Amino acid sequence: MRTKEGNKEKDILEAAIKIFAKEGFHQAKISKIAKSANIATGSVYLYFKNKDAILSKIFEELWHSIYDETKNLAQRNDINPLEKFENMLDIVFDLFISNPSLAVVIVSEEHYLLRGKKSGFTTFYDNFLDIGEEILEEGINKKLFNPNLDLKVFRNFTFGGIRYLLQLWAQSPDKYPLAVMRQNVKFILKKAILLS
Repeated sequence: MRTKEGNKEKDILEAAIKIFAKEGFHQAKISKIAKSANIATGSVYLYFKNKDAILSKIFEELWHSIYDETKNLAQRNDINPLEKFENMLDIVFDLFISNPSLAVVIVSEEHYLLRGKKSGFTTFYDNFLDIGEEILEEGINKKLFNPNLDLKVFRNFTFGGIRYLLQLWAQSPDKYPLAVMRQNVKFILKKAILLS
């Protein structure tokens, strides 16, 4: 049996993101992913059991990365809670702006993974949202944010809304540019949370 070498797992994931974004997860073929990654089809199975495992890994790596970055952000003492909140939103938007194919895969295939409980990414996603709540609590405690915010409602409303906006963007990128979307989301949310 051949052994794993080089950075083929990363190559497979990057190829899969492009193929899933272009063709959709269900229509994508392992052979096409392998060809795009410049490896033999059989080599894909050294790293992943099937397409579901590839998709799960994409989500897990994404949300693990976002969680780690947000955790580091929340621990900073040199910026206030409003700056932390804005930077938290920027982390998500920057990632999707820099990798539109990944954004398309995330918005198109998340429900599939959640419906079948096929991925462990939800732990990182939930932890990311928990950090958002902590940042909001910090802002309330420092008398920057409105103390009447229901943090659970706000957290789900905010990221449910962003997820929906990203779906609209995936369907019509020219109609809903991510940079304009980011600017408006930040404006609306700042108005919602600030005391004055």
